[in-house]
Amino acid sequence: MLPTLAQYQRHRRWIEVGGWGVLLLVNAVMNSLVVIADLRRAGDPLAAWQPVTWEFTSTLVTAMLIPVIVMFNAWLRPRTRWWQALLAHGLATVPFCLLHVGGMVLLREAVYALVGEDYAFAPWWRELGYEYLKDVRSYFLILALIELYALLLRRWQGEARMLTDDAQQPQPVTDRFLVKKLGREFLVRVQDIDWIEASGNYITLHVGTTEYLLRETMARVERRLAAREFVRVHRSAIINLNRLVEIRVHDSGDGEAQMHNGDHVPVSRRSRSALKSRLNV
Repeated sequence: MLPTLAQYQRHRRWIEVGGWGVLLLVNAVMNSLVVIADLRRAGDPLAAWQPVTWEFTSTLVTAMLIPVIVMFNAWLRPRTRWWQALLAHGLATVPFCLLHVGGMVLLREAVYALVGEDYAFAPWWRELGYEYLKDVRSYFLILALIELYALLLRRWQGEARMLTDDAQQPQPVTDRFLVKKLGREFLVRVQDIDWIEASGNYITLHVGTTEYLLRETMARVERRLAAREFVRVHRSAIINLNRLVEIRVHDSGDGEAQMHNGDHVPVSRRSRSALKSRLNV
């Protein structure tokens, strides 16, 4: 029997960690076997423990860097457009490679020292260039898996639509959203929404720890919720004032809104005056 969404959410963090662990372990084992087979075919007498060390040290450092990519991607999503995020990720491949290579070289030197051998990463400029080409591929593969998982999870949680969305003329007030999930339909009250995030051709309704997709534009939803306690605080974010906990202002003039569900939503400098007006401060 497949688990329910509620059951999955309770164990979600452990499932995610376990999933990455299994994926990385299988990849490291398969890569080790392939390298050993290639060496044997070429007649190279290199001991098997060496390619195993190469693959597993690389995998271990990659595993340590995956949470950083996840957090960086989550930070970028509500703050940038798709092409800006893509550029930022492209630039992020440089520190990713440096951390990955630096970490695995240190681990390899330690393992080689334990068996009385020397590990040489030389010439470093050629080896670093080679590793960077591989790390660019690895970085964007990891990113693709993160986005695919997020998409599948949102699909499982359900896709929403406005309950009154059946006419050409805009409706000024929307009380609830109709959520379709796994062949079932139920209602999400507008007052329960913490905030709304732009997600490409969709928007995402953040309701507690659950997210629902809605094929709609931010501008139209903003108009539909104008009579409610919702305010646009960023080009990619609308917040529910009744679910607002705290606002922090940075030295740059931009800010950050902490919501009842624990999410931190960016507040642009241009939106702060409108937010203050709605809060009567």
